[in-house]
Amino acid sequence: MAVCEVCFRHCDIPEGGLGFCGARTCRDGAVTAANYGRVTALALDPIEKKPLARFFPGSMILSVGSYGCNLRCLFCQNHEISWSKEAFRFAETADAVTPEELAGAADRYRDRGNIGLAFTYNEPLIGWEFVRDTARLVHERGMKNVMVTNGTAELSVLEELLPYVDAMNIDLKGFTEHFYGEIAGGSFGMTKRFIARAAQSCHVELTTLIIPGENDSEDAMREETAWIAGLTDAAGKTVGPEIPLHISRFFPRFHMTDRPATDVGLVYRLADIARERLRHVYTGNC
Repeated sequence: MAVCEVCFRHCDIPEGGLGFCGARTCRDGAVTAANYGRVTALALDPIEKKPLARFFPGSMILSVGSYGCNLRCLFCQNHEISWSKEAFRFAETADAVTPEELAGAADRYRDRGNIGLAFTYNEPLIGWEFVRDTARLVHERGMKNVMVTNGTAELSVLEELLPYVDAMNIDLKGFTEHFYGEIAGGSFGMTKRFIARAAQSCHVELTTLIIPGENDSEDAMREETAWIAGLTDAAGKTVGPEIPLHISRFFPRFHMTDRPATDVGLVYRLADIARERLRHVYTGNC
C-alpha cells in the first residue's frame, strides 16, 4: 500500500491496484504511472485546436494521449479516450512507446510544420513522469512542449514539468466550489493554485466551457475574469490581463444530455464581459 501524491484525492493504492484515475498503481510499495508510454491517440493538429491562440499561431503540433483521468466531469467529451473500459483494454494490450520514440516522431514531422509535442486528450498530469521524460528529449531537439490539462495536481508535480513545458491550455471549468465538486468532481482551490503558479513560468491560456444553468451567469464570468486579471509573474508583475481566455459553447454530452447546447448569443455576451478585464478573449464551438 502507498499513497499517491499527484492530486487532491491522495489515493491509498494497494500493491498491484489502481488509484481513482485508473492510471497510477503501486509497485514494490511505491506509486508509479501504470500508463507510462501507453498511447491511445496520436495526431498532427493545428496548434489552435488545443486551443492555443497566441502560441506559434499557424503551426502544427504532434498531439499524444494516453488513458486515465482524475476528474469525472458530467459533461466529459473525451471519456472514450481517457477513462472508458475500451481505452483501458486498448492500453493494456498496446506496446509501450518510449520517450525516445515519441520525441523522434515529433522531429520527423518538422517538414509538415510541426513545432513539437502536445500532451492532451486524457489528463497528462496523472502520467507526469512520461511527460517529463519525453518533454526533456523534445527540448533537446530544439522543439516545443505543450500540455492541455485540467490543472488538478499538486505544485510539486508542476515543478517537475515547468522546466520542459513551454505552453499550457488549462481548463478553468467554473468559478465556484459547487461546480468543481458536484459537476466536475475536482478541486477548485488546487486548480487555482496550479494556474497561478503556471502563469509565472510559461505561456498559459485558459478555457471555460459554458454550460446552461451551471456556470453561465454574468456575475460568475465577472468573478472569474477579475481573478485571472490579478495573476502575476514570478517577479510580482501583473500579467493576468494578457492571459488568453477561450469561452466555449457546450453541446449535450455524456451524462449531461438533459439540456440544450449553449445559446450562441450568451457565449458572445459573456465574451464581451470577459473583455472588460482581459485583452485576449476567444469564443469556441460557435
